[in-house]
Amino acid sequence: MIENSTFNLYIDSQSTLQPAIKGWEIYLKDQGRSQYTIRSFLGDLHLLSSFLPPDKTISEISTSDLNRFLDWIKEGRGRNIPCSPKSYSRRITSIKSFFRWLHKHARIVTNPAESILQHSVISPLPEILTPSEEKIVLDAAQKMQSAEKPDLRPYLLVKLLLETGIKKSECINIKLNHIDIEQKEPFIFIRYPNAKDRNKERKVLVSTQWVEVLKIYINQKPLDDSLFPWSPRRLEYILEDIGKEANLTKHLSFSMCRWTCAMEDMRKGQDADAIRQKMGVSKIQWRELKMKLDQLTEIIK
Repeated sequence: MIENSTFNLYIDSQSTLQPAIKGWEIYLKDQGRSQYTIRSFLGDLHLLSSFLPPDKTISEISTSDLNRFLDWIKEGRGRNIPCSPKSYSRRITSIKSFFRWLHKHARIVTNPAESILQHSVISPLPEILTPSEEKIVLDAAQKMQSAEKPDLRPYLLVKLLLETGIKKSECINIKLNHIDIEQKEPFIFIRYPNAKDRNKERKVLVSTQWVEVLKIYINQKPLDDSLFPWSPRRLEYILEDIGKEANLTKHLSFSMCRWTCAMEDMRKGQDADAIRQKMGVSKIQWRELKMKLDQLTEIIK
């Protein structure tokens, strides 16, 4: 039996793709996968289903069928629809994951996707702030604290991002009780609501300068629970406002701050594994991240 879902009791070697895909959807949800991952995976499998004959059973699908499908995808699906290298790589991942799941639970005797090679895609180098641009950004955010309508949020946000390198989702999830400012070295405990992400949880140090602004911020605007009780888009607007105030030609974003933080830590000679742990990435993810940081170092020299 595939997991404990009642639906999966009806999946066997003679099932067609559609019910098998539905069973996989239930499995992915049971595993706590994000709605975005599930949506992408299912879209890829439904595309495969549209390519193959509707009455073809999962046990009849061969490696040749999958390779023909991937060639069809790469060639534009007969409608000149280009498939980016990143999308192509993800579709291979979706296929391999799906058939691995069926084979593991004995719904198919052999795995037709096993011999398909995974295409790794390395995305372009990220854009970062130079040290001088970083200072201009922080000065602009600090200036916004003493404007006609004083606002501490810009400095509190961008200073935190440049110090910690946390992601947008991690920033939004910060609760006040995740922040410990009583320690000699104050820190934020980056927490995750889903159990599958617990391996990413970590303590990230923050500066006493940031803590002082935080204290003023809390006193001026009492908060119930969240440090930044706004939508992701609202926080993006705050970063954009800082960029405009600083007359920055680049688009200030969460990603730019994250990469700038990692780059700054490398410049300071911090241990690579310490940077990896601070960023909350696996050793496999770190390989690409470190390679890009090394390339950025060469470009900036």
